[in-house]
Amino acid sequence: EDVISEIVGYLNGLTIWGHPLTQENVVPPTTIPAIVGTLVASIYNPNVIWDEYSHKVAEAEVEAVAMVADLIGYDADQSGGVFTFGGTGTTVYGIKLALHRLNPDTGERGVREDVKVITSDCSHYATKRNAMNWLGLGTDNLVIVPTHSDNSMDLTCLEDTICRLIDDGSRIACIVPTVGTTDAFGIDDVAGITALRDRIFGEADLGYTPHVHADAVIGWVWSVFNDYDFEENPLDFCRHTCRSLSDASERIRGLRKADSVGVDFHKTGFAPYVSSLFLVPDRTMFDLLTREQGAMPYLYQFGEYKPGVYTLESSRNGGAILAALANLKLLGRSGYQALLGYLTDMAEHLRERFESEKCVHVVNDYNFGPVTLFRVYPPGTDARRAWEREIDDQAARDELVAHNEYNRQIFDHIQQESLKSGGVNLSVTSAYRWTRWGDPIVAIKSFIMSPFTDENSPERIMGAIERAQEAVDEPQPDPAAASSS
Repeated sequence: EDVISEIVGYLNGLTIWGHPLTQENVVPPTTIPAIVGTLVASIYNPNVIWDEYSHKVAEAEVEAVAMVADLIGYDADQSGGVFTFGGTGTTVYGIKLALHRLNPDTGERGVREDVKVITSDCSHYATKRNAMNWLGLGTDNLVIVPTHSDNSMDLTCLEDTICRLIDDGSRIACIVPTVGTTDAFGIDDVAGITALRDRIFGEADLGYTPHVHADAVIGWVWSVFNDYDFEENPLDFCRHTCRSLSDASERIRGLRKADSVGVDFHKTGFAPYVSSLFLVPDRTMFDLLTREQGAMPYLYQFGEYKPGVYTLESSRNGGAILAALANLKLLGRSGYQALLGYLTDMAEHLRERFESEKCVHVVNDYNFGPVTLFRVYPPGTDARRAWEREIDDQAARDELVAHNEYNRQIFDHIQQESLKSGGVNLSVTSAYRWTRWGDPIVAIKSFIMSPFTDENSPERIMGAIERAQEAVDEPQPDPAAASSS
């Protein structure tokens, strides 16, 4: 009893993600059935590397995989997938599979050449740093493609990059588009990227085709709108929300063209940490990763489901699977549609509120989802004009640097107010994007994930901004004058 009481005490001070004032990042409140799924798996302790060790929990994984495959447009009867250790795990699986498709003897001989991986400058650091580092490819072999103002990969630059690498004699293992960037909800054109790849490598006839792994850990769930009739609008979303959902859905429909997809239920799926799924359209693709039975003489002698012969993990908890399946069954398409629509609607209200403020500018105004990135400017500053100078004119670099620092100070005050008095809980990014000459652009972030957020939220946020401005702009006493007095 004493130990339990002490352990529970370690939760003191944690953010309540379902609180209406919490808009910090892409961390959701969790549903009760998902919590129960995690809890019962902890009690019975299945290891989902073999159906002998997991029984019907293995069946739950097959069922969840089929449901997500059907959702994004894969053939549910042919697809396959495994739950793994977070979004980073899904990217590691995607690039690892790409290496084996490029060189089937990679498992035995290792990576014997400097193969390239291509992604955008807005992709997650899990691709830029983690996966390349831990797979032994080296971050020097990652090739970065610039993005448009909507934070999507520039396909003209992608084509130039691929052709340059081919001309240089480099081999490209994988292209990693992002479907819902962490900061701005930028959505890469997966269908356009795969079509571009097919055309270039079909004409080049190099004997291989790069794998396309879609990092869709945030955006995957917008696939619930693939069959939504936005003209009929049965859930009666308002005009702005309907436009936002439709624009995002149009791009996300291309997810079915990817050779593999990463999915996080612990982000926009509303499940507890960690619940991530690596998904392929054809489960025979896992044969490339399968180990010889002789290497595991004490396992897999019987049974029907043996993912442990190809998974990186030798131990996989069933809680992630049951939590994900619980939410798929609880919410379904229409439940996720209603939930995501509501969160997007709340974000639209916040953007509309900011549009009436001369000193606040939304910087991801071409992205549609529950995240709003904005910059605050000193009173009397025309935010839009200042923003346009900062991103277009290198002569305004000093302004950019000063306003970056100003936004850090604004955020620091809002954060301290939140910690002391329970104010709005936002987050900040030190580099939402980079200017053409390489300077980072700081932005404050509202990522609405709580269904308890209401239409009063924009006024609360604006009030927090105004109080922060008063504190930051208040003249500070001169230390020298204070000491002399």
